Amino acid sequence: EGAKLNNVSDYAEYWKINFESSTFETDIEELWKQIEPLYKELHAYVRMKLNQKYGDEVVRQDGPIPAHLLGNMWAQTWSNIYDLLVPYPEKKTVDVTEKMLEQNYTANQMFKLAESFFTSINLSAMPESFWEKSIIVKPEGVELVCHASAWDFYDSKDFRIKMCTRITMEDLFTVHHEMGHVQYFIQYKDQPHVYKEGANSGFHEAIGDVISLSVQTTKHLKEIGLLESDKEDKEQVINFLLFTALDKLAFLPFGFLVDQYRWKIFKGDIISENYNCEWWKLREKYQGLEPPVDRSEEDFDAGAKYHVIADVPYIRYFVSFIIQFQFHRALCEKANQFNSNDPTLQPLHQCDIYKSHEAGNLLGKVLQMGSSKPWPDAMEVFTGQRKMDASALVQFFTPLYDWLKEQNQKNGVFVGWKPTTKRCE
Repeated sequence: EGAKLNNVSDYAEYWKINFESSTFETDIEELWKQIEPLYKELHAYVRMKLNQKYGDEVVRQDGPIPAHLLGNMWAQTWSNIYDLLVPYPEKKTVDVTEKMLEQNYTANQMFKLAESFFTSINLSAMPESFWEKSIIVKPEGVELVCHASAWDFYDSKDFRIKMCTRITMEDLFTVHHEMGHVQYFIQYKDQPHVYKEGANSGFHEAIGDVISLSVQTTKHLKEIGLLESDKEDKEQVINFLLFTALDKLAFLPFGFLVDQYRWKIFKGDIISENYNCEWWKLREKYQGLEPPVDRSEEDFDAGAKYHVIADVPYIRYFVSFIIQFQFHRALCEKANQFNSNDPTLQPLHQCDIYKSHEAGNLLGKVLQMGSSKPWPDAMEVFTGQRKMDASALVQFFTPLYDWLKEQNQKNGVFVGWKPTTKRCE
């Protein structure tokens, strides 16, 4: 009924209103098709490595991967098993955590460092009240949800971050990500209340991640004194890109299917008698995964995901993981660090927009719009394109894509997956 009051036919359509597109489902289907060949090569490589460790009994050479082997409760990111998959184990993977501890980094320093990134690209410093009111270290003896989050108090001056910061490289990136949200709040603070949000729900998440894509480069880590040398050989590049792909690329089919599943339920295409088996059908179709053991309708595995039981739409994360690379490419072109006509000259994964006023001015222009214009207008200002496009993501991972194809061919690995032998009834 609520959907009909909003002039849409069902709850699935109501959820898609934010994306202001009558072809949204086919648009994201096309995005998935752009990435699928790359994902399948990654999947095949990971399955080969897991097969070498656990044997044919556990991981078939041509089947879906059992979901419990990927190091994450939902198998949505696989970076926790990087040590089993690392292409060149003898090459050191960049982790500046030790350096940060050696230099006696504090949470406050990490936040100041993130702020200096934004001011270096001609965006705003954090207001005084931000430093007074944010919680950046877990307070003693207080019950606190430690999940990092950014807050806009909608009075055009009070913005805060709540985070139990640890002195690690991972948290250094998270600090930049959360401050990306705050920068968005600051830039659109003069918009009318109703427009104080991202151009669509994927934009806000993407902005934080775009900044992290620059910060994680060896060039940037050297610039801020956390790395001695930014010289990388081909093997280190492959290690770095694989590590990034286990996070950013492995997530995409999951980010895609969680709402496919719920839209089908809202439309009546999946009925309550099939809730669990249909969930696993989608996970097999898109992720190439199977359950660890046979399942039945006594189980409700989708309910293990917070967003499913809390009724929080999820497709925004899929959108954000795609468009952050589109944004990154546009900013890198503005900073003269990437040329689409000659993408190998300065590879996209090495671009760092630090200190580029040109890139920052473009970013600021888009952030200031908030949601005052339809998102394709904001996208056009940013990238010159009115549609979401996954080609930048593929460009970012091109050296890895070529390497995976070569490895999989060399090892005679089956790419794709045959149906699962696990039952669900």
